[in-house]
Amino acid sequence: MITENPLTPSLSALRAAIADAGQGLIEREALVESIALAAVAGEHVLVIGPPGAAKSEAVRRIARAIGGHYFEYLLGRFTEPSEIFGPVDLRRLREGFVETETTGMLPEAEIAFLDEVFLGSTAILNTLLGILNERVFRRGHTQAACPLRLCVGASNGLPEDDTLGAFADRFLVRVFLQPLPDTRLEELLEGGWALGNSTVQTAASLGDLDALAAAARRMDMAPIRPFLAHALRLLRAAGIPLSDRRAVKTQKLVAAAAVVAGRTQPTEADLWPIVLATPTAETQEIARQTLRALLDKTENATLKTAAEAASLGPLARAARLVDAGRRILAEHAAPDDLRAAERRRLALEGVAREIDAGFARESLPPDLIGVRAEIVATLEATPLTAVSGATVNAE
Repeated sequence: MITENPLTPSLSALRAAIADAGQGLIEREALVESIALAAVAGEHVLVIGPPGAAKSEAVRRIARAIGGHYFEYLLGRFTEPSEIFGPVDLRRLREGFVETETTGMLPEAEIAFLDEVFLGSTAILNTLLGILNERVFRRGHTQAACPLRLCVGASNGLPEDDTLGAFADRFLVRVFLQPLPDTRLEELLEGGWALGNSTVQTAASLGDLDALAAAARRMDMAPIRPFLAHALRLLRAAGIPLSDRRAVKTQKLVAAAAVVAGRTQPTEADLWPIVLATPTAETQEIARQTLRALLDKTENATLKTAAEAASLGPLARAARLVDAGRRILAEHAAPDDLRAAERRRLALEGVAREIDAGFARESLPPDLIGVRAEIVATLEATPLTAVSGATVNAE
């Protein structure tokens, strides 16, 4: 008798939330998925990228898709603690107690986004440490538990001040963004225009998130721990020593990756978040190369793009291409809309070329063989228009 996974409804809801939040965010799908992974793990995300790289939009969209109380603020050199945590309660102050009125502020948020997070004053950052690490707000006579599931901090670069190191270390997941390549500018313009006319529906709930997080905490990590320790030793040998705190917490990311993939036990396919825990863009690139043999088995049906970006593994890449091919094949333009038909054709050609460039014909996974065959059949049945690009060899 086959027993249905009790987490299936929550997994389906999270997948729908990720898909909805990522629509129109060109080359930011991995960011949305990494935020979802951190939310299940109960950890925080630091996003590093240039201004205008859609950092805030990605966080807002995933927050709307999950629901819950959301708090957002742009920090500056002169930001007062009351702007983040709330003002002093004057009634209690007259009674001789320094307490904070936190209604609607960060201490009561379930998901938070702090832009230019390293510009906060010492008073702000010290208070944030307690919230991020212990989920406890302490200020004056006020001490309260915080319902925070996830905090995303953003900055244009990593801090050079060593005194900010302990604070930065509280953000376990690191995502580094680059400007979009010239080849995707048309998609950027189209997607950005559509964002202004689209709304994100709440596809999941905090209950779904909590159910997945609880399952991750119950995971038996003993079978995968030797592989994780081996990966950490390889990173140390490559000159990437993770702090003891980060090394221990990578287990939470691996467990979350397994749960979100629909597994009841972590496997080598779930080791890829180790890369996200390394502190800089340079060390992440070194980690991908150093751990290539371990990461080849990476696969995650829910976090396809993030898993591929972190691991560069063939199984993760194949899963993304299968998903992309099926999505484009499912699109149907009106018979007289030649421009839309041509865009669809070019998109299919792009997927087919990426399949042929990334895989030897004899090593194609079965799902990818089927998708490629459908793409080739569709292209052969579709007449070329005057602006068509190169065709794909069906051999």
